[in-house]
Amino acid sequence: MGVLTRFKDIMTANVNALLDKAEDPEKMVDQYLRNLENDLAKVKAETASVMAEEKAAKRKLDECVSEIDRMTEYARKAVTAGNDGEAKQFLTKKGELTEKKEVLQKTYEVAKANADKMREMNRKLEEDIAQMRSKRDTLKAKAKVADAQERINKLGSSVETAGNNMAAFDRMEEKINRRLDEVDAMAELNAESGSDSIEELAKKYDSAEGKSDVDDELAALKAELGM
Repeated sequence: MGVLTRFKDIMTANVNALLDKAEDPEKMVDQYLRNLENDLAKVKAETASVMAEEKAAKRKLDECVSEIDRMTEYARKAVTAGNDGEAKQFLTKKGELTEKKEVLQKTYEVAKANADKMREMNRKLEEDIAQMRSKRDTLKAKAKVADAQERINKLGSSVETAGNNMAAFDRMEEKINRRLDEVDAMAELNAESGSDSIEELAKKYDSAEGKSDVDDELAALKAELGM
């Protein structure tokens, strides 16, 4: 029975191995779930059909057994009534039914075995689907944590970049301050240099004025002495 072979492979599939092979686990686990749910629907339909065959085989077997019991009872009554010929007819029919019973018994056993396999397959698929759903929820929860961590990592990189930019800004500020200090120092030096020139020039005229007074005084002294 082809369906049994097909779904036996599904029953023995390792769910963990399927998840490990998934390139995009969230999408792949949903796809596997859909596949299993579709297979489960087919298994349920096939199981119902096989179980119906099992019930039909059992009913025919039970009817045959009941008919054998009935022929046996009629044969007993015929013997009791002294009708051996009729008793033989009932016993002959019982023999035919007994042969039929053996065939029906084998048919029922095969139908029951198939039904048991399908019921087990159905149970296993339901367990796999429940396990897959649980794993899907866990997987998606982990994926959300990973996404959040990734966002945090990106924000951390942005903060680190901002820190680097701030350090570069501080260096530029230091250079500008140093340049400003140099310009101020140069202006101060220029101012001091200009002040010294004025003072030296003033001394020149101060000296000239002092010399003129001495010369005048000397001339007056000479005039007084008649020189």
